[in-house]
Amino acid sequence: MADQERGTEIEKEQEMAQPETEEVNKEETAKTQSPEEDTGQEEQTADNGGDEEEQGPPEGEDPKTWAEKRAAKKQAKLDKKAQGYKDQIELLEDKVKRQLAEFENFRNRTEKEKHAMFETGAKSVVEKILPVVDNFERGLATVPEDKKEDPFVDGMMHVYKQLLTELENLGVKPIEAVGQEFDPNLHNAVMQVESEEYESGTVAQELQKGYTYRDSVVRHSMVAVVE
Repeated sequence: MADQERGTEIEKEQEMAQPETEEVNKEETAKTQSPEEDTGQEEQTADNGGDEEEQGPPEGEDPKTWAEKRAAKKQAKLDKKAQGYKDQIELLEDKVKRQLAEFENFRNRTEKEKHAMFETGAKSVVEKILPVVDNFERGLATVPEDKKEDPFVDGMMHVYKQLLTELENLGVKPIEAVGQEFDPNLHNAVMQVESEEYESGTVAQELQKGYTYRDSVVRHSMVAVVE
């Protein structure tokens, strides 16, 4: 009976000591793990995520040759990357040049259009002033010789000369006609006449004065040409 009770107590003590034994076994297992295994795992991790330069040459291959190949391969990658950047830079430079050229063309076109608009407007104004000049000339041509010193006539002459001066300052000039060879670009022949003074095809008489504005004909001279 005593032996049976003692056996039961031993079993209870073994059951109570079992968890402690398992913890001790785990700690001993961790302590006794091979250092080589830990190092192998670390090296494997480094190989998987690290630089390939840390790897050594394959077995049987000359280290110098292997290093040269590695360097050449790395340089090829760098050259390819650099070429990609160079191509991108060239594309951007080409794009900038095209945009600058387009802007310059736009600016030149705008300047030409502005100049053309100004010239057209100025030419239109000159065309409207020329009949006033004609009226001055017709009126002054009818003044008798004995009246040319009259203050009123003298004042009209001064206004006429001032008008011609301002037109000339703007670039308006009269077209030479009498004695000049007929030029359809400058003269408008309305009649033919006989003349002993001028040769055939020469302007003998000016019926209405013509004008140019900055080398552009505003009004052709109305002339009579020798037959």
